[in-house]
Amino acid sequence: MLTILFVGDIVGEPGRKAFMHMLPELKHEFGVDVTIANAENAAAGRGLTPKLAQELLSAGADVLTTGDHVWDQPELAPWLQLGDAKVLRPLNYPEGTPGNGSIVLDTPKGRVAVMQLQGRSFIQPPLENPFQLGESEAIRLREEEKANIIFVDIHAETTSEKVSTGYNLDGLVSAVIGTHTHVQTADEIILEQGTAYLTDAGMCGPSIGVLGREREPIIKRFRTSMPTKFPVAGWPVRLCGAVIRVDEQTGKALDIVRIQRMVEKSDLHAS
Repeated sequence: MLTILFVGDIVGEPGRKAFMHMLPELKHEFGVDVTIANAENAAAGRGLTPKLAQELLSAGADVLTTGDHVWDQPELAPWLQLGDAKVLRPLNYPEGTPGNGSIVLDTPKGRVAVMQLQGRSFIQPPLENPFQLGESEAIRLREEEKANIIFVDIHAETTSEKVSTGYNLDGLVSAVIGTHTHVQTADEIILEQGTAYLTDAGMCGPSIGVLGREREPIIKRFRTSMPTKFPVAGWPVRLCGAVIRVDEQTGKALDIVRIQRMVEKSDLHAS
């Protein structure tokens, strides 16, 4: 059995610090073999920088996924062009886009592939069809890369598109976990053909706010329709994600468990 830990959208400095603080404990608690985290909001809530990516990877993440904010920090694109495959951008960008949409890891328990897809409903920019590309990439990873275990982060706005992605890839991949909305859903399931599914993993970000941002500016925006900045909120942080256990021979999911942990700023100094 191989165990995957996935942590939802890391938001700003509080989210980064909480993730790095909690990761050793979570790895020990669940016997984690591979850690994946969505880091597209890690840089002050918008995008990811090479420096922050390296910090998260050095802290114990094996792969970082992203989404629609992947290019918000301009220095990331040239860095990905150099080929650091441990940070993924959505697979369904056009050919020639910097970076990669999938990666294969060699672990003591076999080859593990991670794939990033981005939805197309109510989310920008419009990308290629994730259903067709996701299916063909899963087949390629199995046949050419000999990866029985495949994890998919589907970064999408609508629940219907995420649920449909899960069914479309059922039996081809080990897990399909949604990101982007920052609110953890309660619909974890092993689908009929053995794929673990969760509509949204939630976020690793400030819990007293609106999706990790300070409340008042967002309330003002809704009340007045006037543009404003949305600073990242403060502590405490709610770390959300999922643990998926997979049969390393068949690649089928055996179990999926949602996780939530509250982290206070004082916890960082107490450890």
